[in-house]
Amino acid sequence: MSGQQAYQVALESDRLVRFTSSTAIDEFEGTTERLDGLVLLNTEELTDRTGGAESEIYFEVDLASLDTGIGMRDRQMRNSYLEVDRYPYAAFGGTIEQVVSLPGEMFQVTTQGILGIHGIEQERALTCNLATVNEGYRVNCVFPVFLSDHDIEIPKLMFLKLNNEIRMELNFILEPVELDSEN
Repeated sequence: MSGQQAYQVALESDRLVRFTSSTAIDEFEGTTERLDGLVLLNTEELTDRTGGAESEIYFEVDLASLDTGIGMRDRQMRNSYLEVDRYPYAAFGGTIEQVVSLPGEMFQVTTQGILGIHGIEQERALTCNLATVNEGYRVNCVFPVFLSDHDIEIPKLMFLKLNNEIRMELNFILEPVELDSEN
């Protein structure tokens, strides 16, 4: 189909997935760069006309690579709570619902899709900010994830229970890729 453009996560550029969790007296974060994904626009570039069923997005994060800076905490998080042997990835797939052009070659993009974590899929709308960089886009997305929505036991840090709400932040670059000529 003419008029489409595909983008992939630029694997040679900086990628950041960060979660922040807190207790009543402290907070900690975990990070990974192991993020991959693809976006198919129904337009040649991002505009207010982009979106709908012909636009597709899919991203996944390797949960076994999350690092909080404390090896023992990482192992417990991966094995006891995220169960990465059974559920190695968190994934989001769906469509672009709305694009709002902002000043300075910036866009606010709202997506609708399925967020899958720990074997549980939830319908979600996520809004991200995109900035034009070279021929692609820098993506920054911040959203909450509730552990209970994905049947993840709420961990305790020492004697303090963590908050059910985890703050997620994703920051990465999308670069253009050629579409297969048979599409």
